Amino acid sequence: MTTLPRPTTELTADEARRIVLRAQGFLGAPDRRSGVRGVLRHLGAVQLDTISVLARSHELIPYARLGAVGRRTVEEAYWKQADQPPHAFEYWSHAACVLPVEEWPHFAFRRRAYRARPLWNHDLPDGTYDQVIKQLRAEGPLTATELGGAKRTSEWWDWSGTKVAVERALMYGEVVCVERRGWKRVYDLAERAIPAQLLHDELDDAECLRRLVRLAGRSLGVGTRADIADYHRLRGEQVDAVIDDSGLVPVTVEGWSKPAWADPAALATPPRGRHRTTLLSPFDSLVWERARTERIFGFTHRLEAYVPKPKRVHGYFAMPVLAGGRLVGRVDPAREGRTLVAKQVTLDGRKAVPAVVQALVEAAGWVDCTDVRVERVDVPELREALTLELARALA
Repeated sequence: MTTLPRPTTELTADEARRIVLRAQGFLGAPDRRSGVRGVLRHLGAVQLDTISVLARSHELIPYARLGAVGRRTVEEAYWKQADQPPHAFEYWSHAACVLPVEEWPHFAFRRRAYRARPLWNHDLPDGTYDQVIKQLRAEGPLTATELGGAKRTSEWWDWSGTKVAVERALMYGEVVCVERRGWKRVYDLAERAIPAQLLHDELDDAECLRRLVRLAGRSLGVGTRADIADYHRLRGEQVDAVIDDSGLVPVTVEGWSKPAWADPAALATPPRGRHRTTLLSPFDSLVWERARTERIFGFTHRLEAYVPKPKRVHGYFAMPVLAGGRLVGRVDPAREGRTLVAKQVTLDGRKAVPAVVQALVEAAGWVDCTDVRVERVDVPELREALTLELARALA
């Protein structure tokens, strides 16, 4: 019996862009009832990073979709509170990410891979791993400092043996982080922290991969093989092995040189509704993959925090500005007291001025700033228009 190929849906570039925006929570009414936890479940992964300018990246993600979300609300949504069961855990996905706790079983394939890994960047002193597990079992959840120290010297990379051991245990799945104190991870035994019905590695690799490919497709709306693989940092061949059974459907997109797949629910109804105007974290899943961002928005995005200052083009933590479903500029922000400082503003022409002003004023209010000051504008002749619009908005 011959199996007929499935028909392929054809999308224009604009249709694909709008599907992506809706899938990522930037088109249509925000789901305020579900709040920050709803954003986390919808995206499937929220990337963590140590950089804090306006706020840390995991706070900027729900802000960009929901508006002025309190920092305490964000913390309570992500991390375990008192005797409540956890809603999320930290693990390696796209990078270090907050993940919905119900996805714990689907990362069994990665835990198994780490356990089988022969080589590591850090040496593990004899007996340290067992000592860390023993201490956690006896004393309960602890930070790396409470376990005996995170670093041997002041260098950020120079981990102590205890830190190496507990991070290895986290990768293996014997230890988990479902809580932070300040910005410090709190480590606990997975057997104690993860709900019993989720605490297993019973799913084989194929089932784990099918789930993560399906989730990536849902969160992206539409994506190429590389896009889907990148979302949870899978290998291309892992995607290939399960894509036909993932529930995603093949599509072609105008201007895309590679085949793509889409969430069938995203194709069922045309995306409609209000576009969000906001500053985006450089680690936001809408823009975290550079090639995809260029393909969809025609926007070249690069985090320059790790670029030597003289070589930076747009600034240390340049945040793309989203407006009308397009990326219309960048703002490199800072804070001085209660003033939000736009150290550098890059504009996609005069038409971008109102959107950039709106994004700046809303962000200032969110972080409790009462004023906005612009230092540099990439097109000097637009500086006056920008400052006048800002003055009106702040009046």
